[in-house]
Amino acid sequence: MQLPPKVTERAFARLAEIGAAEQGQALRVAVEGGGCSGFQYEIALDAPAQDDLVLEGQGERVVVDAVSLPFLENAVIDFSDELIGARFVIENPNATSSCGCGTSFSM
Repeated sequence: MQLPPKVTERAFARLAEIGAAEQGQALRVAVEGGGCSGFQYEIALDAPAQDDLVLEGQGERVVVDAVSLPFLENAVIDFSDELIGARFVIENPNATSSCGCGTSFSM
């Protein structure tokens, strides 16, 4: 059984701060081939598509396309605000290694 990714309250709160839903947008989290470790995350505001998995909270949405979903099984989508910068981050239990920037991983 495939477990969908989870989205933290902090990530939904950040989407609400930037007004994503008010603009008709959702946070799209996708996995593409490439990056220094084999796969890379693509994170952007986008309009939801017909076949997306939609995760909702605080009036906001995070969407994942069907191709990316197996790579994000049981992952956690969070928002990090640290001295080095603020960004959405993915904690992926399926990744066997990742690069230092956290946007690239291997399985």
